[in-house]
Amino acid sequence: MTETERLIRAYYAAFAAGDRAGMLALLAEDVAHDVNQGARQTGKPAFAAFMVHMDRCYREVLRDLVVMVDSSGRRAAAEFIVEGEYLATDAGLPEARGQRYTLPAGAFFEVKGGKIARVTVYYNLPEWIRQVSG
Repeated sequence: MTETERLIRAYYAAFAAGDRAGMLALLAEDVAHDVNQGARQTGKPAFAAFMVHMDRCYREVLRDLVVMVDSSGRRAAAEFIVEGEYLATDAGLPEARGQRYTLPAGAFFEVKGGKIARVTVYYNLPEWIRQVSG
């Protein structure tokens, strides 16, 4: 296993453990975070605020994680299934009533100096809306 794969797996292990400080420790200070169908956020404080928001609105577990790393170790991708519960209404989205959802998702990473410098996450938002609206 490469150092980059270990880094990405550590990031997801911290996520699974609810260890937000552990996740932040793996990020570069100026991390770029591309939110699914949203704007780019920059820096650890913005990422930390995003995680607080997500933890308030959603409870998620990831399964079937696959991590792929390019030969340089500077780029990586992860594919997984998100199993979640919609806990609190998120701005502009359907009302939360504890609905459950299951979605395939992916993330792309850039690594610099042994830290995650970019996280870009993708999932099918219309499918998520369909699942929580039904």
